[in-house]
Amino acid sequence: MELLLWRWSTAVQTTSLVMITVFFVLLARAVRLAAVRWWLLAWSCSLAALVVTVFFWYVQAGAGLFPLVASAYIAAKTAFVLFLIHGGWTLKRPGDWLVRPRYAALALVLYAAAGGLVATTIDRLGLVQHSVMGVLLAAGAVRLLEKPRQPGLSWLAAGLLLRGALSLCEAAAYGLQLVPLPAALAAAGVRSFLAASSSFDSGAEWLLALGCVLALSERIQDELRQSNTGLLAAQEDLRRLADRDPLTALANRRQLPETFRAVRPQGALLLFFDLDGFKQINDRYGHQAGDECLRRFAGALRECFRPSDVLVRYGGDEFLVVASGLDEQGGWERVARLRDRLRFPAESGPAITFSVGAAALAPGGNPEAAVKAADESMYAAKAQRNQRPVSVGRRA
Repeated sequence: MELLLWRWSTAVQTTSLVMITVFFVLLARAVRLAAVRWWLLAWSCSLAALVVTVFFWYVQAGAGLFPLVASAYIAAKTAFVLFLIHGGWTLKRPGDWLVRPRYAALALVLYAAAGGLVATTIDRLGLVQHSVMGVLLAAGAVRLLEKPRQPGLSWLAAGLLLRGALSLCEAAAYGLQLVPLPAALAAAGVRSFLAASSSFDSGAEWLLALGCVLALSERIQDELRQSNTGLLAAQEDLRRLADRDPLTALANRRQLPETFRAVRPQGALLLFFDLDGFKQINDRYGHQAGDECLRRFAGALRECFRPSDVLVRYGGDEFLVVASGLDEQGGWERVARLRDRLRFPAESGPAITFSVGAAALAPGGNPEAAVKAADESMYAAKAQRNQRPVSVGRRA
């Protein structure tokens, strides 16, 4: 009965490990992360350890071959644990090592060689190896749970703890095999547990595989969130660049719909500016001087209007100010301040004069109609300016 139970349990674990290993082979081809490669190595080593075990039982290797088989089993099973833990660690701290590879490899070789010599029976081998596995799995779980904690790694740590607890139970069962038991029934119970332990291992290893997948999923989701945040920030930067005039650094007409949506509930005062004789400035002084005039005018607008007012280069030498909460008298006071600031020529260019028209955008009003009214008011002022030295158009 115990032999049949062992064969059934071993067949279950073999099928389970083949499925898990194939899954991680496919996962490693789809996801190019170091953790997945380490986990693929881990499950491959676990499958190799099981192959060694089946080989020993079915071939019935002699006592002289047992130390070599024991060393191979110890090396494969310990590597499984180390690779599994290190895979989780690369998710927690990418690029960091729990133990330097050369030290880990040296320790593994020495442990496997010594274990093959010391573990001269199946029970001793089981006691030593499962004790070491239980301790390593518990220690790995503790390291993965260190702060800063990651939700996905908590699942993997839980799987490590469960598998470690099962290993310690198996180690205790092998230890009981080495000492006389008070009752034959108890001995039979221990043998039955050990015969079925491979099936228990399979259940725990599926939970471990699930923990790996959940940890990986959390990492990928976190990277996607970071990428999405970066894309949104880049999109916002591009939008700001698209909504800005590169010459004057003022807003351009693309920003007007958003501006009008913001001021629609309370309304705003619109001031439409047009520079006088700008074509003559370009013809006489050159386009560089014309660009400098536009920059000077934009800078004077910033100085004379409030930070909350939206300053727009509407096109060419036309500018629009959208001033929410500013009455018409306050607007004309700022226009007068702007004229005073631009009255004298700069060192490298002429004085700047302009015509301006005003219109009120009523709360909930039509922005296009208000802009058109301000534009018409500006042209009326320009026409009057051709007759008088100084003229300002007004329209309510």
